[in-house]
Amino acid sequence: MNGKTALVLGATGGIGGEVARALLGRGWQVRALTRDPSRVPGGDFKNIAWIAGDAMRAGDVMAAAQDADILFHGVNPPGYRNWRGLAIPMLANSIAAASASGARLIYPGSVYNYGPDAWPLCAEGSPQHPQTRKGRIRVEMEAMLEAGLTQGLRYLTLRAGDFFGPHAPSSWVAQVLMAGGKPLRAITTPELPGVPHTWAYLPDMAETIARLADRADELPPAERFHFAGHALTGQDMAEAVRRATGSGLPIRNFRWLPVYLGAPFVTFLREVIEMRYLWREDIRLDNRRLVDFLGEEPHTALDEAVARTLAEVRAKAGRVTAEARRASSIGNNAAVEATGAAHGRGRDLHPVRTGL
Repeated sequence: MNGKTALVLGATGGIGGEVARALLGRGWQVRALTRDPSRVPGGDFKNIAWIAGDAMRAGDVMAAAQDADILFHGVNPPGYRNWRGLAIPMLANSIAAASASGARLIYPGSVYNYGPDAWPLCAEGSPQHPQTRKGRIRVEMEAMLEAGLTQGLRYLTLRAGDFFGPHAPSSWVAQVLMAGGKPLRAITTPELPGVPHTWAYLPDMAETIARLADRADELPPAERFHFAGHALTGQDMAEAVRRATGSGLPIRNFRWLPVYLGAPFVTFLREVIEMRYLWREDIRLDNRRLVDFLGEEPHTALDEAVARTLAEVRAKAGRVTAEARRASSIGNNAAVEATGAAHGRGRDLHPVRTGL
């Protein structure tokens, strides 16, 4: 143990969980906030001190952050829903808690902040003129961090591209290219020939955050770094998934028409359309400052990262199927027992024939 404590918000999610694992691996004591500690999985998380609470409640975050050295803000509204109504208050709670406790707040940034005047290679000082609503909310959130400096806040932003990894179940890689772990007949991808796309393998990003946390005392009160990750061109990710399957499956383009047809009725689909530009534009992150500070950017080879991701996505799909079968079996057995009991009561209470 290194004697330092981290509070991780969002530890049951993709990036939060990976950061918790990386910090534990480097000797940190890790606390995590969750609404129901009794439902937290074991395994990697057994050494985390789970605290009952909600990131939407300022008092819960404030109490959990006491005496913490860092506060990792890994919470986001699921499925793009109600970003302004949820993301802004949750970050405000983290800023208040980190300012009061003296913890350095670590915030995972995205490429949403940038517009055409910053593309294709975005540096930490590139202008932030986003073209989307979610991008403008992201800019507003980072402005909140800067404003927090007047309250004594110390913060670090690590910006990265599109998440994927063994514990990122809602990512494009897991849900679309790997079909959620279902048997594949083809590999479907939104990637376009000739257009680069920036991917962040979460275990590498989390290791980067943990190394930066180890050296947080060397940083100025406000610091930003960029994580380059895997900048792939064309359908490189789909081809890596095909190699991981060990098959010659065809690669097919993602069908956007159903998304557009469903968008008037489904909020999530409208949000997906808003971010479609990420698949059409060359947007990469310049990591030279990060490499200068750390000496290197943690980087797992693409085929290894994709193989680990596919194995876990398939394993999780298998666990979900097995649990559903067990639940169905229990339900069927209960129904049989209930039917038998009812038949038994029927025999016992059969009306006496009176001959009338």
